[in-house]
Amino acid sequence: NPALLGGDVQGLQVLSPQEAARRYGQKAVFVATIWGGELTDRMSQRLGQLKALGCKWITHFGPLFWKYSDIFLPHYAVDLPHHVLERAGEVMRAYDLLADDKSRQEFAGHVRWRVAMDFDGLGDPIQDTIYLPDDLVRWLPDEVYVDCGAYTGDTLKTFLDHHGWSFSHAFALEPDPGTFASLMTSIDEFPEPVRGKITAMCVAAGARLEKIRFDATGTAASACGAGDAEADCAPLDGLLSDAPISFLKMDIEGAELDALTGARGLIQRHRPFLAICAYHRQDHLWKIPLAIHSMVADYSYFFRPYLAEGWDLVCYGVPSERLSTGHEV
Repeated sequence: NPALLGGDVQGLQVLSPQEAARRYGQKAVFVATIWGGELTDRMSQRLGQLKALGCKWITHFGPLFWKYSDIFLPHYAVDLPHHVLERAGEVMRAYDLLADDKSRQEFAGHVRWRVAMDFDGLGDPIQDTIYLPDDLVRWLPDEVYVDCGAYTGDTLKTFLDHHGWSFSHAFALEPDPGTFASLMTSIDEFPEPVRGKITAMCVAAGARLEKIRFDATGTAASACGAGDAEADCAPLDGLLSDAPISFLKMDIEGAELDALTGARGLIQRHRPFLAICAYHRQDHLWKIPLAIHSMVADYSYFFRPYLAEGWDLVCYGVPSERLSTGHEV
């Protein structure tokens, strides 16, 4: 950030990469800690910049986080690598569930990254629309869509752009009160025939009916389990009762496994197409497909990345009767 150069952050002097390399390039370890979902460059480029400036010892944040795990970890999918090795059996069982080579390659790259922080082994993001993979699933004219982590209505709008008015109903769940207000504003902008088919709820999907602590940041990273705010949490099995759901999406900052547990009955009765984010925790890579498989036996599983370096990785569970042409088993 050029605006910070020459100043300080929390008492630490801010140097440009060029000046830092001039002063310390031969005697300091340079650690690249830049890592975020919206970035378009890769870790190799960040390290390459430091190398080109003449820095002798260069690494990324992985070893630092592992060394001081009590401070830094877990952080999204980054955690201590031995946790993966301890679950090798589960990892292999999840791998065996995957339905195509693209998913197996993506899965293997994410396992390597979790064990060795091999950024180069992670695939490039695909350009398709997230959560709506036309090449994997056959869409229904009367979809009943459940959006867990509806945020401000961005995914709901994408769903409507994709399906038009040809859907039966949509349920949008968002527990952050500030963000829920924005969601309602977005819904109010839809035409009346569409608004009448949308139910918005200021609640978190979980495994049981309870009050939970909530970090109400008002951003896409608002998360349950910590923070000063309080939110209502409910299992989808009770919240939606017998709604014939056909499409269930979850992007809920690490609460996906609990929410799946609370939706077991709905999943078993109605066999919806599932789009579940699998990048918020290290073990969600294998635990999410295994959890779904424990509920329904004849689903096919796919992994697709929509951002670089581990972000926006989605696990798709497709019931056999909904598989798109070319993926039937």
